[in-house]
This record gives sequence, structure tokens and C-alpha cells, in this order.
Amino acid sequence: MFKKILVPLDGSRVAERILPQVGELAKIHDSEVTLLQVVLVHAPPVSDSSEPEAHAILSAEKYLKDVEQKFKNEGIKVSSIVRYGHEAGVIIDHAKRHGFDLIAMSTHGRSGLGQFVLGSVASKILHASQVPVLLFRIQK
Repeated sequence: MFKKILVPLDGSRVAERILPQVGELAKIHDSEVTLLQVVLVHAPPVSDSSEPEAHAILSAEKYLKDVEQKFKNEGIKVSSIVRYGHEAGVIIDHAKRHGFDLIAMSTHGRSGLGQFVLGSVASKILHASQVPVLLFRIQK
């Protein structure tokens, strides 16, 4: 049973392809969904929105609120959070520290040399997470 589902999003349509599956799981299990976006910043967040990092943070917050509203419209318990740092490590840490039952995310499904050269957040999470991971492979 999945009571707490963490959904990492990066603002892309590919990442959002997991959302219908998460919505169905949330309805079946009466789950709480948390949308997470990780922003890479080199210094602590500042309030001056003219700074590129502050702009990235504000953009991420707005994006997540928009996605959050779609879940709320379906009657799903949802919240969102923006964290800072390197994606895979932050996602794994957040899931573990906050007692999530599942990390659900989309992946391009790269393999072989493409995965090695480009790196894959999904692959890193899959191999390092102590929390179960649901990957939804996007077909090209």
C-alpha cells in the first residue's frame, strides 16, 4: 500500500508522463502525493528575483503549484516542494527522511553508452534508493 508517493518533476513533458499513473495510484490507495522539483543552486536562495537562481526557484514553485492544482481538482491530497542541490541525491534523501512509500517518475529508458555518457537521474535513484521506485518508460 502506498500512502505517501513522491513524484520528482523537472518541468518537462517527459517527467509529467507519470502523472496519470500517480493519480490512479493515489485514488486506489488514498495516497498523499508530494511533487518535488530539485533546483541546482550555487548559493543559498535569495529573495531578489532578478538573480538567476532566485528566478529558477520561483519558476519551479509556480510550475509545481500549477501541477498541484490539477491533482487537487481530482480530489487527490497533494503538496509540493522545491529543494536545492543535485537531483538524484536530494530525491533519495527527501524520500527517506520523510517516510515515502514510493518514488514515481518517468524515464527516457536510455541504456548502454547513452546512459553512461549522459547519466540518468532515474538510474541513480533506482540503484541507490531504499524506497521502492516506479519508473514509467517513455516510448519515442
